[in-house]
Amino acid sequence: MTNQRRQALTPEALVMMDTIARSGSFAAAARELGKVPSALTYSVRQLEDALDVLLFDRSSRQAQLTAAGTELLNEGRRLLQELDAVANRVRRVACGWEATLSVSVDDILSVPTIFDLVDAFYQVKDDLDGSTPATRLRLRTEVLAGTWEALVSGEADLAIGVAGVHANPGGIELKPLGELAFVFVVAPHHPLAALEGQINDAQLVHQRAIAVADTAQRMTPLTVNPLPGQDVLTVASMRAKLEALLRGLGCGFIPEPLARPHLEAGRLVHKPTARSPHVAELHYAWRGGPGMGRALQWWLQQLESPTTRRALLERHLGTVC
Repeated sequence: MTNQRRQALTPEALVMMDTIARSGSFAAAARELGKVPSALTYSVRQLEDALDVLLFDRSSRQAQLTAAGTELLNEGRRLLQELDAVANRVRRVACGWEATLSVSVDDILSVPTIFDLVDAFYQVKDDLDGSTPATRLRLRTEVLAGTWEALVSGEADLAIGVAGVHANPGGIELKPLGELAFVFVVAPHHPLAALEGQINDAQLVHQRAIAVADTAQRMTPLTVNPLPGQDVLTVASMRAKLEALLRGLGCGFIPEPLARPHLEAGRLVHKPTARSPHVAELHYAWRGGPGMGRALQWWLQQLESPTTRRALLERHLGTVC
């Protein structure tokens, strides 16, 4: 019975329902579809028999839908739209647009800039017919080695913000994104805020460190090792780490552009430490070779811009209040 119902719900049957409802009568719909009224009536009865429902009220002289008929009409119109969308997507994919592009973005990068790029991507028009790209974007946020792992494992097509030195399994291209300086900060009411001069390890060990967990599952995680015996609060993102620092729950290093507005507003205090200043060298990476899709080409073209790369590193305003 299920197969019979499924076979009855053809695009032609859905178009027939839409035409009858739109024209208001079987006769008008038959003329529009190029059929005789008796053939159209027969087709409707076949559909009703297959679904075991009445689609039209036979007591009315007009083509009056029943509740079941109205539901089929509404769902049928939605299905026809989806079929059109699928056909258009298939055609555009055949023109070089990937069906899906997965982008792995490191957590320390600018969220507003990433979504500016997403917005710009959705404004791209196809050269042939002016339609938008067929590619569906998948954004994933990773931390430290997790950004690289997503690319190497095939879960991402493009990795933005790769930190550290990793073994290249081959076929992966890397380009520099830029350098990102980190600063050691605490809240104004944190015990370290009142100390004068440079903070040494003997003073740090008694204070809780705030750390962001590496999202790598199979690779060796990249971590900034805490001091032996130091308490650590581990959070899932750099924004969560910033929130913990603002609340005075601990101390730690965060990107200077992310800390800057809070330092200027007095919500955080920059403290020099005996440890060397940390500067991360970041890259973006992708799988090279022939047959590169047009969506990946577009993203790589944007990343060639020094302005875009700088914004990804520095423009954090609006991510945390």
